[in-house]
Amino acid sequence: MYVLVAPCIQNPGCRARGITTDEDLRYFGRAVERCRRFSIEMVPLPCPETIYLGADRPPGSFVERLATDEFAALLDGLESEVRAAIRERGEPPIAIVGVDSSPTCGVNATYYSSEKQPGRGAFLARFPDIPAIDVKEFACYRVYLAAPLFSEAEVAYNLALRDLLEAHLFDVYLPQEVGDTSHTRCREEHLAIFAQHTAVLREIDTVVAVIDGADADSGTSWEMGYAYGLGKKVVALRTDFRIAGHHEQVNLMLEESAVVVTRKVDLPRALGSPLLASR
Repeated sequence: MYVLVAPCIQNPGCRARGITTDEDLRYFGRAVERCRRFSIEMVPLPCPETIYLGADRPPGSFVERLATDEFAALLDGLESEVRAAIRERGEPPIAIVGVDSSPTCGVNATYYSSEKQPGRGAFLARFPDIPAIDVKEFACYRVYLAAPLFSEAEVAYNLALRDLLEAHLFDVYLPQEVGDTSHTRCREEHLAIFAQHTAVLREIDTVVAVIDGADADSGTSWEMGYAYGLGKKVVALRTDFRIAGHHEQVNLMLEESAVVVTRKVDLPRALGSPLLASR
């Protein structure tokens, strides 16, 4: 299992001068961590801009610096090399991990001219048959699973959800695995569990919340609200067919703070699974 990656994610020598921020570096690092966590090989693409313009170069748009016949010929050759390498491996990559805004390796947006425009960069556009995902999306893989955990059925269901998400390359924090299951806890244990869960909620990328039942579990609801207040993405799973009102599947405050899906098989796509990346 492997991904093709824009080379600047791993190699500072491929980055244009002065445009890589600390935030970018954090996303690059988390993308590398995700691949390490799930044993995904990172295969760097060649960098057309570095080859054509040199390593120490100022940033520029495609029209400004790359719209030449010579660069088009370079892309022809590099595309052939990459496709030959894929054939030699005998299987396609999961996806290409690109860097939005790049004139060559953008996924959703690229600086074709002085204004950013939607679409792939010039090099990634050569591979419309391979799914592509921006590094900032690929780097968001840490999930907090908020759900009731008080019965055997609930514990088993949470484990099934964890397994589903890990199969889609998400790292899942499961409260029931860190001692949050006993009714005999003392006050000190309460404080320790609260501190641990809130610390994790501040660090994760997304909360997945199970909101089945006539009324959603109170602890799960609190975790959703806390995560929403922190600016985290919240994806809620409600398989219960009962509805709260004419226009609500569940309490409107929960519904409006989350993306709600009604089948567990829809969770990976709602989370942006790289295995389901769009072409």
